[in-house]
Formats: sequence, structure tokens, C-alpha cells
Amino acid sequence: MSNLNPVVAHVTNRIIERSRPSRARYLALVARERDRHSDRGFLSCSNLAHGFAAAGEDKPAIAAGGTVNLGIVTAYNDMLSAHQPYGRYPEQMKLFAREVGATAQVAGGVPAMCDGVTQGFDGMELSLFSRDAIALSTAVALSHAMFDGMAMLGICDKIVPGLVIGALRFGHLPAVFVPSGPMPSGISNKEKQKTRQLYAEGKVGREELLASESASYHSAGTCTFYGTANSNQMMMEMMGLHIPGAAFVPPNTPLRQALTRAAVHRLAGMTRKGNDYRPMAEVVDEKAIVNALVGLLATGGSTNHAIHLPAMARAAGIVIDWEDFDALSGVVPLIARVYPNGSGDVNHFHAAGGMAWIVRELLGSGLAHADVLTVAEGGMGAYACEPVLMDDALAWTPAPARSGDEAMLRHVSDPFQPDGGMRLVSGNLGRGTFKTSAVDEERWTIEAPCRVFETQEAVTQAFKAGELDRDVVVVVRFQGPRANGMPELHKLTPPLGVLQDRGHKVALVTDGRMSGASGKVPAAIHVTPEALAKDGNWGPLALLRDGDMVKLCAREGSLSTTADLSARLPVPPPPAEMGMGRELFAMFRLNAGGAEQGGSAMLEVAGL
Repeated sequence: MSNLNPVVAHVTNRIIERSRPSRARYLALVARERDRHSDRGFLSCSNLAHGFAAAGEDKPAIAAGGTVNLGIVTAYNDMLSAHQPYGRYPEQMKLFAREVGATAQVAGGVPAMCDGVTQGFDGMELSLFSRDAIALSTAVALSHAMFDGMAMLGICDKIVPGLVIGALRFGHLPAVFVPSGPMPSGISNKEKQKTRQLYAEGKVGREELLASESASYHSAGTCTFYGTANSNQMMMEMMGLHIPGAAFVPPNTPLRQALTRAAVHRLAGMTRKGNDYRPMAEVVDEKAIVNALVGLLATGGSTNHAIHLPAMARAAGIVIDWEDFDALSGVVPLIARVYPNGSGDVNHFHAAGGMAWIVRELLGSGLAHADVLTVAEGGMGAYACEPVLMDDALAWTPAPARSGDEAMLRHVSDPFQPDGGMRLVSGNLGRGTFKTSAVDEERWTIEAPCRVFETQEAVTQAFKAGELDRDVVVVVRFQGPRANGMPELHKLTPPLGVLQDRGHKVALVTDGRMSGASGKVPAAIHVTPEALAKDGNWGPLALLRDGDMVKLCAREGSLSTTADLSARLPVPPPPAEMGMGRELFAMFRLNAGGAEQGGSAMLEVAGL
């Protein structure tokens, strides 16, 4: 691509060189698996009979062997609003497959937990490692070797990364990710946030808070703020794994059904049995990973992907790090403001121009790779168009020339801010991520005495007791993958926001995660090495004490303390908690890699 931004080109080439040995090993594995397992005819008659015993009218076609058979991996459950619409998808997809002479079977299901339900409670400590469990479940589903293509049904936080990781280990097969779309918009985000802070201050009760939350999260579909779930959908578009424009079309609409039908038809046409073979291993290459990263920065996406994207890349033999994020953030402008970075939600974003606008702007300015293989026949350029129904037929029209809402979407030439809003901060306290796109610029530098905690509940208690009513850097340690599974610390947002609104200089430093919807308080998150580090070592956060001066500066990219840590002994972590199944995940915690490497135990043990 002749007009490719030189920094984007440099980072891409750096990733290619860094990944050369691991990528070669991965592609060699894919080639071997393609030759061994891309035709179910190698199965014995007994194996094959087990595989189609309950396939009903599709049984003769699957038995004959020449027909394309698609494996559906579904994260359906009807507790999770984003995944509730998937309940009827398999039967529809089987019909769509028959329309093009193919068949489809549900290969298996994967767990799908909701961080919104577990946020701030014991179950949240299973959240990050549920991604490993999802990847493992995906591998189990596909291990039957009955399938010519993979249809992946998943939306939310750890679910899409887990599906990607698992599917990539079957990269000789083509894959299409099939979303279900966001729920209708509820009450304004500003109103919801105000009620949360009033509750944190004790000015409204639980009844008022529940009524407010229920008016926001109120029906089937993805939650409409631009957190990790919707950032997932953006990245699937930028990686070319969606039918173009599929990310943010509402559920239970004719257009949504048409996109699902198109996904099945397209997947059936990309298998090795046709003449347009597009294995997932070739779609997800170094350029696709860079495109996903650029999209994340351009839209102010979830900080959780500073962990998920490295893990997904590793599953394809690609090695990225936070320096790649930081370098690209310096040249990729922020061209979207979606709540919590702005006032409107993903429905407003979609109406204003949405993903078609983003892709058109990034390709046109040389900030994304156009020369990539995608599931769409038109390559990356096809994603600069938005889907419509014309006389009941699915078609695509070019992205609008003008933004439908300049408070939400802007041209690259007139961005909200010149950089991508995700900075690497580092120093004698470690390396962390700072999401500048969500924080007012005058708060990008905070220097104050710290107050150190081991749990977010202790922070809440100190807040209620008035102990934090001052300039303070709140340090919450022993929240990393090895300590307790790295839960999101979303319950810290309202009290810290209250302190900031009272005029105090406030920041958060933690080896844990914040929500993908983390907001206005400056924070260094995912700090690595975590306080409970590997091999008998300790991270610097384990050496901090109350009152140490801590400086967090996004401008300088620094995270440091003036305290002399060299002679201190570490504070030991709290004992590991049991209950809510946390004890069953001890093996994941014990083997977990660092946040910058993706925080995965499975990938560490596998040597990927």
C-alpha cells in the first residue's frame, strides 16, 4: 500500500520480524492439519456414524462426504443479554446452509459469563481465565474433525477472544464470526453515571439504583456502551472476520437475519471443497492484528484488549507488545467518541456512520492495511460500506461522506485528539496501560501520596470513612492473573469519581483490570510485573507503603515513585480465597503469564 503511514509500516514490519520463528511454526502446524484433517473421509465408518447419527435430513449429505459441513460453536445462554438471541440461530443457520447445498451442525457450546453480573463479586475472579476455558471448549468442539468451516457465535468480553484463540488452532478451516447486535438504547449514560455516584455517596438507595440500571440494561442484545464486548465487534470487522457491517445491527430485525444468512452462505463458499479457500490462518496475519490494534486506538476501545489482543495474536504465532500499542497510539488519531468516552452509545455510533466510516477513514489515510485477506470478497475495502436491505435483498452502500454526528464521529483530518488514547506508562513501579481517551487532558499527570490496598472492598470502606478525601494515588495490588485471576475493579469507578469531582487530584494504580468501560479517573492498570510475580520474585507494587509519593504521567509515559524500594521486604498477598469455584482455577493462576503477554495460563503452558 503506497500511502501507508510509515509508523504503521514500521510497527507491522517489527511484528513480522519478531514473530518470524513462531509464525513459521504455526503455519507449519496449520499445513499439517490441513493435510491430515480437512476431509472427514479419513474417519472410520463407526466414527462417522457417531458424528451424523442425529443429523436428521442432513444425514445422507454428511455421510456422502462431498458436501460442505459447517461446525457451529455457540456461546448461547439466555442469562447473558447479548447471547440470548443466539438461541434460535442454529436452526436458522441449518436452513441457510441447505440453500447453498451445505449442512451445519452445532459442534459444541462454550461458557459465556457476564462481567456485568459478577462485577465486584467473587465470581469475577473467574472472568479472565474463562477466556482460556472458552478456548479449550472451542478446541473440544472442533476436535471431532467433522467440519469444513467454523461459524463462531459469540459477542462479549472474554468470549470472542476465547473463540478466536481456540479457532486459530484449527486455522486450516475458514471461520466467520456471527454477532447478534446491540440492544436498543436506554436512559442516557450521563443519567446512569449520576445515579451511580449518588448511590456511592449514600444520597439514593438501592431501589433507585436498580431502577436506573434496569432502564439501561433492559432487553436482549449487547450492552450499548463501548466496552469490551462492542470493542470485540469492532475488531472482528477490522480483522476481516465478520460479514461487512455486521457488528452493530440490532437483533431480531430483517437486516440482522440477512447478515446471518450471508455469513453462512459465505462460509460455505470459502472451504477447501470450493474454489475460494480462505483458511482462518491466512486471514489472521500480522497485518490483520495491526488493523485490529489501529481500530482499537481510533475508536477509544476497551483497555482489556491490551491483554486480549496479545493473547489472540499468540494463538496465530504472532508476538505483539505494549510498545506496539504505544507507537501506533502516537500516530492513530481518535476519530470516535462513544460512551464512556463520549455521550452517545453504539447505536448512535452506528447511525452516525459506524464501522463503515471508521474503515473508510483509516484506509484512506494510510493508517490501516488494505492488502489483507478477509472473509469478504472485496477485501478490507468492503468494510467501508454499510449493509442495507433493498427490495428484501442484502446490499452494501458506501460509508456516508459526512458524519451523522460530529460529536461522535470525525474525519482523520479533524480528530477529537491527535493520538489514539492508549499509552504505555513505565518506570520503577513497572509497566502499565493508561487510557487517555477517557480522561481530561489536565488530569494526565497526577503526583500525590499513595494509599495502598489489597482489595477493592477495602478501598470502598476507606472512602466511606472519609479517609481518601484528599489528593491521593490509590494503589490496589495483588489483583493480577497469578494472585486472584485479575478481576475488573469496576466498583472503584464511582467512589474515585466522587473524589475527583470534589476537586481532589486522584489516580488509580493497579495490577488488576478496570472495566472496558472505565471512565474519567486517570489510571495505570494491568501493571506488570504484578505484585505476586513469578519464580519467587515480587513486583514493585508489593514494596509500596502508605504515604510513598507516586507519579503517574501519560505525557511522559511514566509510572514511578520517589521512595527507595531497594531495601524493603515485600508485603505478602492475602490468602487465596475459596468458594464460587475459584479453587478450581488454581492451576490457571499458578501458570499464568504476565498481562503484557496476554495473561493466559493455557498459552504459557503450551509454549505459544
